[in-house]
Amino acid sequence: MWPEKLKLTKQLQRSVTDAGFLSPKEIQAKTLSRIVGGQDVIAIGPEGCGKTTTYVLGVLARLKYGFEEAPRALILAPDKEHAEAIAAQFELLNKNDTIRIVQLYNTPGTEAQMNALADGADIVIATPDRARAIYLKLGLNLNKIMMFIVDDADLIVKQGLQLPVNELANSIIKCQRLVFTEVMHGKLEHMIEPFTQQAAIVEVEGDAEESIEVYPQLLYHLPNFRTKQNLLSMLLRDAGPEEKTVVFVNTRLTAEKVFNNLFQSVKAKTAVLNPIFFETRGFQHIEDFKDQDQIKTLIIADEQQGDLDMFRIDTLIHFELPAEKEIFIQRIIQPATVSDRLYINFSTDIELTQVRKIENATGRKMELLELPPDLPIAKEHKDEPVKKQANHKKVEEPGRGAAFHEKKESNKKDFNYSASTKAKMNKKKKHG
Repeated sequence: MWPEKLKLTKQLQRSVTDAGFLSPKEIQAKTLSRIVGGQDVIAIGPEGCGKTTTYVLGVLARLKYGFEEAPRALILAPDKEHAEAIAAQFELLNKNDTIRIVQLYNTPGTEAQMNALADGADIVIATPDRARAIYLKLGLNLNKIMMFIVDDADLIVKQGLQLPVNELANSIIKCQRLVFTEVMHGKLEHMIEPFTQQAAIVEVEGDAEESIEVYPQLLYHLPNFRTKQNLLSMLLRDAGPEEKTVVFVNTRLTAEKVFNNLFQSVKAKTAVLNPIFFETRGFQHIEDFKDQDQIKTLIIADEQQGDLDMFRIDTLIHFELPAEKEIFIQRIIQPATVSDRLYINFSTDIELTQVRKIENATGRKMELLELPPDLPIAKEHKDEPVKKQANHKKVEEPGRGAAFHEKKESNKKDFNYSASTKAKMNKKKKHG
């Protein structure tokens, strides 16, 4: 049963029960009354914990019925697929025909979507870049927005869409702001901090899909790729003289990049499985690496490896986490014969979502390790602004014709007069 303290109307209670949701999940029990009451909320929980249903019910409870041309709820999703899934959830739970929903994403063109908005909308579900584009074309009216919702905020950050989110948030003067995400990290906090300073933070763990016997996992949380590279070089440098290590990356290009940026002493003992470039030291089969005493580390790209026998491998490092969690889980399942192999994983902010998915799927938390105190932390690459030259040198321009003449000294100037100054000068010329 859905308790009265969640503040759902009887119609919504019937709709949610008919849809098969007989009782609220933890995140709904903790946030729905706050959302319906108009409070700003940041909700953190794993995939499948009920985040989408939570704010769909909250929106329907607050809007009740459609009556205005301008939208009253703006929901941002990372891509078209997520936007369509949100719209499907509204269709499942909304029994009020007066509520009008418009979706905005990169297809079709903006003209058709602007026409749909002009016909009237109560709820807009959009990707941040398309919502911003239509807003700048004056096609999206934000003056009546009551609820501003950012769903899958961690994925929005992963796609680099922070700027349109902030611009849209800043364009709405006063409204309720809701953020839903699987994880919270520095980049996400930086995006939402300007518009969620008074928000209540609610976090739920969710239930593990199943309990799987896996090897213990160690996790390093790093700021960027280059710091990952530094840590990898340090770990390989400090490895035992007889240890064999396999490093997994996602692509063959990344494998080449990681190989070329290792410390020279480490690079001399490292190879790549099926390298792209012939000058890169490599092996065609993992068994060849195991039999080679001089090479201690093998870099393997996920995109071109099949089933690999990890027997006689002492350490397995995931420099990058696979896009599919099943690939990762298959590697860490513990067989009947217990091994003392060491499993180390690297993660940046944007990879923490995948870490949580893996933890939820296996029912096992990764142990977070402190970074070594002597680890060089690389700075993010940023384009440095071009400094203007104070003194401009005269550039010789070849090819000037005979008709070219230097300006008179009285006509030369390296500044502009303001309009008022020009008017005064002209007045003096005319009237002396």
